[in-house]
Amino acid sequence: MMTAPETIAFDRGVRPILQRILPGRVDVVLNFRPDPVLQQRIEELAAKSTEGVLTEAEKAEYEGYVRANKFIAILQRQARQLLEPQF
Repeated sequence: MMTAPETIAFDRGVRPILQRILPGRVDVVLNFRPDPVLQQRIEELAAKSTEGVLTEAEKAEYEGYVRANKFIAILQRQARQLLEPQF
């Protein structure tokens, strides 16, 4: 999990590129959801993780999905900030 300083640094590092690619696509980013098959796989791995029965390969796969989810959350946060009035 990212610490507050790490999150701030990451946001600061990616904000310039996101400000260029997100305008006009904010709704796509905010409404993104994984397809049902992928969502089912993530839930399956999450359950196995909670039970402590992931194989090493499943653990690596699940960690990849967790990282992807964090990145998507960052994109969505940035997209919401683009919609906020600028004073």
